[in-house]
Amino acid sequence: MKKDLHPKWYPQAEVIYDGEVVMTIGATQPKVIVEIWSGTHPFYTGQARLIDTEGQVDRFMRRLRRREEITTQVAETAETLEAARNPLNQRVEVMELGARAEKALAEANITTVGEILEKLKEGEDSLLAIPSFGQKALIDAKRYLRAEGLME
Repeated sequence: MKKDLHPKWYPQAEVIYDGEVVMTIGATQPKVIVEIWSGTHPFYTGQARLIDTEGQVDRFMRRLRRREEITTQVAETAETLEAARNPLNQRVEVMELGARAEKALAEANITTVGEILEKLKEGEDSLLAIPSFGQKALIDAKRYLRAEGLME
């Protein structure tokens, strides 16, 4: 067998914690310095130390609330986008009827495409009765409504 193959064995090695010798053990070093030992460990002493100030349930509930808030915001945004995409909710200006016709509709409190469609259901004369709203604007409005599939 080779000589000096194994490290030197110290049967009375000192375990040092916080500058004090707390026990002796057999080891390959004459002194073993530790940061924690069985005399100070909460498991052995029975003293529970609260490491986490916030429990797992509290953290989970906080994450759950945040997720619900985000889901609600996304749903509200989706509803807003859907309402904006609805051609009936768009402003009259998208129809490009001209400044004079748009001004006439604004004075008659007609601001959306849906309101123009409602007026057309009453008849073409209801739109033509609006001062400064002429035949060309009526034709352009009907062309736009047909193109959007809102009218036959």
